[in-house]
Amino acid sequence: MATSPIVRLGAVLLGLCALVACGKRDSDAAAPTPAATTAPQAAAPAPADAAHTRELRATAKDAYIWGFPIVEGYKSMYQQAVDRGGANFHAGFNEIGSVGSVATPKDTSIITPNSDTPYSFLWMDLRAEPVVISVPAIDAKRYFSVQLIDLYTYNFAYINRSVTEGKAGAFMIAGPDWKGETPKGVREVFRAETQLAYALFRTQLFSPADLANVKRLQAQYKVQPLSAFLGTAAPPPAPAVSFPPYDAEKANGPGFFSYLNFLLQFAPADPSETELRQRFAASGIAPGKPFDEASLPPADRDALAGGIADANQALEQFVATEVNTAKVASADLFGTRAALKNNYLYRFAGAKLGIFGNSASEADYQSYFVDAQGAPADASQHDYVLRFAKDQLPPTNAFWSVTLYDGKNKLLVDNPLNRYLINSAMLPKLKRDPDGGLTLHIQHASPGTDKEANWLPAPAGPFYLVLRNYSPAKAVVDRTWQKPALTPVPRGSSD
Repeated sequence: MATSPIVRLGAVLLGLCALVACGKRDSDAAAPTPAATTAPQAAAPAPADAAHTRELRATAKDAYIWGFPIVEGYKSMYQQAVDRGGANFHAGFNEIGSVGSVATPKDTSIITPNSDTPYSFLWMDLRAEPVVISVPAIDAKRYFSVQLIDLYTYNFAYINRSVTEGKAGAFMIAGPDWKGETPKGVREVFRAETQLAYALFRTQLFSPADLANVKRLQAQYKVQPLSAFLGTAAPPPAPAVSFPPYDAEKANGPGFFSYLNFLLQFAPADPSETELRQRFAASGIAPGKPFDEASLPPADRDALAGGIADANQALEQFVATEVNTAKVASADLFGTRAALKNNYLYRFAGAKLGIFGNSASEADYQSYFVDAQGAPADASQHDYVLRFAKDQLPPTNAFWSVTLYDGKNKLLVDNPLNRYLINSAMLPKLKRDPDGGLTLHIQHASPGTDKEANWLPAPAGPFYLVLRNYSPAKAVVDRTWQKPALTPVPRGSSD
């Protein structure tokens, strides 16, 4: 698997001073000396200044690739657990907030959302003590999982059927500072690398008529501080935190580093990244350190913005050469730290394309960003079909789905059918081809009433599809089963 685009983080950090302090000294040194007569011609930058600018830009690129998932995750944390007056707020820290519906175009806090399984959300503050998550017994026919994610966006564990065996149970989530034995009544302890972590619950919905059953299960998901679970005295509370409001414009510019510094105080350095974190710290990227981009000299701000642009360009190349060519599957971008082997470009791509994706062991993701000819999918230019040959539907141990997203905002697409996906639970209502195959019609306008059962509406512009397979069969995991191509067809034919 090619990894040539990946940057080697920290390689250019040696010799850099802190961004703010260094910028101030450079600014002072570069101030022009007043001339007594005619103004001199502009001098070329001193070699030291040019080297500083190059190194600063390279550092910004590396730090953005490494740190983007942390800051992008904070966007969801702030909206879901901090901003109580916001439209996407669900519950405070160490409280579960459930949504008794699936995602729609109105849901904007997570890009590329799954619309197969109603979500329950739990942001965990593990600083004072661990928390205990209790799940009910769940029928074997219904898929469910609790995905445990740290601030780095690594999926450090799952609570799912393979762990619970379908039985009710209690599971403890502990932060990096907790020490102790497995408490009585707890089936298993899962350790997070970071002091703040996320639990994302998914509960399969079979049909609209099944929603009441899903809500009953969601009501049985519980979370308690360990002391409450054991009935013992609670430890002293952790210090209050002043969470900075999330601002997208700031987070996508040099202000990104102020968010990153704030979040790093909750993310102790992993031993594998000790040197990397030390090198970043030499550039002012350090836990809790103030970072005021407005106080930087213009040249330094430009260097930071340029580094961010370089990081995004590296991502575009990676997606074009590795993801769109199926050399790297979407599921390869998510997992434990050990599974990803500190591949920061993979983690960056996962956060950009659809943050909080499942690990490959839990779910397989295969994306359609381009059509069979390699052209970007665009329903303003073509109609498309996705045809599964007879007996070639995605092999699965749970269920599969094909979901369509707007290529511009990466969200679900508003449409007259309120249909955002087609999944295996819908098979009895889909129209089969004469030979037993299944053809899905992907286009903006209706393909006609005789084909609307198989129509997945697209925007009048760029779009992409994600084929999800929960508990995929071996043929999917080892890629002996191949997804069909997204094929453009003459407008209005869909044949």
